[in-house]
Amino acid sequence: MAIVGTDRHAQQPELEEQDDLLSELLKPLRLTGVFDSRWHVRAPWAIEGDAERSCAVLHYVVEGDCWITTEAEAPVELHAGDLVVFPTGTAHRLSDRPDRQGLPLKAVLPERQPGTSGEIVIEGSGPESRLLCAGLHYDASAATGLYTSLPWALVLDGPQVAREPLLRDTLRLLAAPDRPVGPGDRLITLRAFEMALVLALRPLLRELAGNPASLPLLRHRGISRAVVMMATRFAEPWTIDSLAREVGMSRSAFTASFRDLVGESPARYLAARRMQEAGRLLTETSLPQSAVPARVGYQSAVGFHLAFRKWFGVTPGEYRSGADRAA
Repeated sequence: MAIVGTDRHAQQPELEEQDDLLSELLKPLRLTGVFDSRWHVRAPWAIEGDAERSCAVLHYVVEGDCWITTEAEAPVELHAGDLVVFPTGTAHRLSDRPDRQGLPLKAVLPERQPGTSGEIVIEGSGPESRLLCAGLHYDASAATGLYTSLPWALVLDGPQVAREPLLRDTLRLLAAPDRPVGPGDRLITLRAFEMALVLALRPLLRELAGNPASLPLLRHRGISRAVVMMATRFAEPWTIDSLAREVGMSRSAFTASFRDLVGESPARYLAARRMQEAGRLLTETSLPQSAVPARVGYQSAVGFHLAFRKWFGVTPGEYRSGADRAA
């Protein structure tokens, strides 16, 4: 898309910073489990879903139409080919009509454990709809204030999905009734849904970037830069004063704006990023435990040990041992 009336070169650093910020938002979203289901429903029908903790919810309309409603928000109509993502699992209702009251999801799908699949069939005399639905469980410790501040629902319509061929083909494969089953099937399914979530969020977040009211952080250059610095340069000995100086703000203005836009203090955000990386190093690498503190910005092994235990509730050694046992 052409940029009219602006200097393309002057905008380039801002665009690159925005890309960096979107990348950091997506990076922690590694799923821990997924429950998926296929819905074959004929009107009249309506199903009420509870709020899901540490879980993104995805609905892909394979055929037909439906409505999504939730408290204090305008109903949203979906058509074949549309995809909706609930980043933080907001409670909502799916139905053939926005004013129809429905059955609780747990009444029609009582067992929804990660790693399993289900099916909903509702017979009626009206139009038919088919949907692919999934609950995508993620590690809550990796969900930053930036992620949890996303709107309750994000919609990609059919033409937008079609412009993302990899997303479109992944959704079609996952929705296929004859999806292959074999060794490693659940892991493949988990990673496919993970890819679908990231591929869906990428264009959605770019769209949000053009609407400051939806995600103001993407338009605040100083706080955006600070978030990227903490996310990518967490091993440096940052203080609140040095971060504020780096982005050209006073300490008080920086702290207040960061809390307002990100949803938590800069100190907690930085601690979360460091703990997230420490957890990854302990579970996904063979790096000696003694080398982890310096890799995540702690000069003192004792200080790291205390901070880690406060964050995770166990020592670094217990955390690594627990991951080894689970593996």
